[in-house]
Amino acid sequence: MVQRILEAASIESLDQSAIPRLRMPERAAVFAARAARLRQLADASNPIAGYLRLMAALADAQQHVLADLAAPMPSRESIELNQRHSMPIAPALTADARDPAWRDVLFALLDRIEAAGALTPALAALVAELRATETAALDAQADAILALRIAEIEPAAAPFIVAALQVVWTDIASRIDKADVPYLDTPGVCPVCGTMPVASVVRVGGVYDGYRYVQCGLCSTEWNVVRAKCTNCDSTKGIAYHALDPAAQDTEDEQARAERARGAPLKAESCEECGTYRKIGYQDKAYDFEPFADDLASLTLDLLMNDAGFTRASPHPWLWPDQSETSDEQ
Repeated sequence: MVQRILEAASIESLDQSAIPRLRMPERAAVFAARAARLRQLADASNPIAGYLRLMAALADAQQHVLADLAAPMPSRESIELNQRHSMPIAPALTADARDPAWRDVLFALLDRIEAAGALTPALAALVAELRATETAALDAQADAILALRIAEIEPAAAPFIVAALQVVWTDIASRIDKADVPYLDTPGVCPVCGTMPVASVVRVGGVYDGYRYVQCGLCSTEWNVVRAKCTNCDSTKGIAYHALDPAAQDTEDEQARAERARGAPLKAESCEECGTYRKIGYQDKAYDFEPFADDLASLTLDLLMNDAGFTRASPHPWLWPDQSETSDEQ
């Protein structure tokens, strides 16, 4: 009798109760939903409301450009090689894998936000500078951003460069067959493009109901990670949750504050093992929660976590630290 060895994806398809491992980006709505959420979060109480509205215009531009994009897909040979070695199926960290057309996407995005009238004089000057930047310098910035070589990144220009790369890799991810995506040996990175996630969300509805998914900051793919587990180092030890609560009183004891935090729609999940944190949102408490947008809009929670001695597991792709200011302070 010949025994048949099933692949992991095949086993999952046989078990109708299995947790869906992946949520691929919804091509027709991924950036539009992000733009809508950014505008929703840009209220008068948000200290970066103006920036959120600018980034909403950028996300709208991304959705428009994505509609007509068809980036080159990984070859079958490349897919099978990455599957055998448990590597990301469409790795972004290899410069050779990046379609030179990403720069055309960048300029198309700049055209759209200019036409939307979303630029201040300072931003208009930045856009003009980006247009005049040589090809090699743009590629060098893309390399630095994807490799998280933060000291080499230009913070003001980076969000626009990231936005172009996001359109390209979201296009690829939206057309990839989930069954082709391998399980990775390395925790904490996207199984599609190999870059870092932004935040996670506990979803409601359908087959995803009640499960936690971590969202990639580049291609918008989401993959399942069990709760109370560090999305950076994979540890299940020393996991804690932190939340902002404007209604909390200074006189409340620690237990009362913890009780209030339990019902918060957005928290920071910290890990004592690696000393980092990522944010987690709950759709049953905020149905419109969008990991990328809500992470960007909750800068005050980042300040709280910094005061508590934790560092971000990875920077937000649209908000980079200014290294020159850091150096001056030192």
